[in-house]
Amino acid sequence: MLYVQQSLGPDEELIHIGKFHWMYTINAFLSIFWGLVNAIIIMVIAYYGYKYMDKIDYSVSFIESIRIIHPGIRAFSFLVFILGLVKFARMMVIKATTEIAITNSRLVYKRGLVARHVGEISIDRIEGVNVLQPILGRVFNYGRIMIRGMGVGEVLLPPIEDPIAFRRAIEEAKSR
Repeated sequence: MLYVQQSLGPDEELIHIGKFHWMYTINAFLSIFWGLVNAIIIMVIAYYGYKYMDKIDYSVSFIESIRIIHPGIRAFSFLVFILGLVKFARMMVIKATTEIAITNSRLVYKRGLVARHVGEISIDRIEGVNVLQPILGRVFNYGRIMIRGMGVGEVLLPPIEDPIAFRRAIEEAKSR
């Protein structure tokens, strides 16, 4: 919480810090998994296609026959796997560089690695807070928060753990 702690005013205190739920990290790792699975599926389809066209000898193993498959297909398969890795890296950078906090006077939503994007809403300017929880969110206690502010519009926060406690913290800050 570097940015939030650095930007606290003299009479300002942290009430609640929003954290990403562990399901977000599982989703990121699943990006790698599905990238690998799709890359393998592409290679298997190409392998059986080449085998059907009698371009691959039946005595050759699957690993040895990969050398026979067209380099474009191998490159495409590798690219699919790399896209899974890139999505994983993107999600982890977002998780590492996002700060969500409620102080006694404002809500702070900071994101960004090199370029910093900070959204601050004064607590007294918040009109409404909606909690968006899918079925799995109810089971595993995570969800998104949509905050409506006067003159700001709507701010949709990323999936955080215990969104009900986050909403209660906003109500607590409003009552102070």
